[in-house]
Amino acid sequence: MPQVPAEVQVKPGVETDLAALTDLYNHYVRETALTFDTDAFTPEERLPWLRSHPEDGPHRLLVAWETAGGPDAGTGTGAASRIVGYATSSPFRAKAAYRTSVEVSVYCAPEAVGRGIGTLLYKALFEALADEDVHRAYAGIAQPNEPSVRLHAAFGFRHVGTYVEVGRKFGRFWDVSWYEKPLLSRTAPTASPDPSRTRR
Repeated sequence: MPQVPAEVQVKPGVETDLAALTDLYNHYVRETALTFDTDAFTPEERLPWLRSHPEDGPHRLLVAWETAGGPDAGTGTGAASRIVGYATSSPFRAKAAYRTSVEVSVYCAPEAVGRGIGTLLYKALFEALADEDVHRAYAGIAQPNEPSVRLHAAFGFRHVGTYVEVGRKFGRFWDVSWYEKPLLSRTAPTASPDPSRTRR
């Protein structure tokens, strides 16, 4: 894996990060098929998304800050600091039985791709999730995207299936491959026995 620069720090995302996070995401909306959103967002439109990822619990938003150092390092308040990526864990599906599964994603600023920022963010995200009652993580990767496939494989994801031509963007259809990772929770309750197998 690439070596991460020492001046990159990870912290929970907060509302003061919203404009920079929106700009970063809008690059992928406008320029790539890596997200299937087709219209750029304003920060106000992205505010509910940010607020749906609190600083604790299974649904997190972690932000990578790059700074030249000094007293504002990692706070986002210094002129030399900038957001270079973020990672999220979000609900996989709305129905209650899915609550122990999350969908994860990571986005890096274009100039930060290939520097190990995604690796740093995922390490922090999965460490945080180890304290939550989360059993599986899923990632949907629009194809082709070999760097993302390699990143997820490095974290133990395995390919479980592909939706063929499931989305249309830029005048063509795109496949999405799905990847799954078992999560070892330090706090999950012991599984109950299957009632259908219990003798009465």
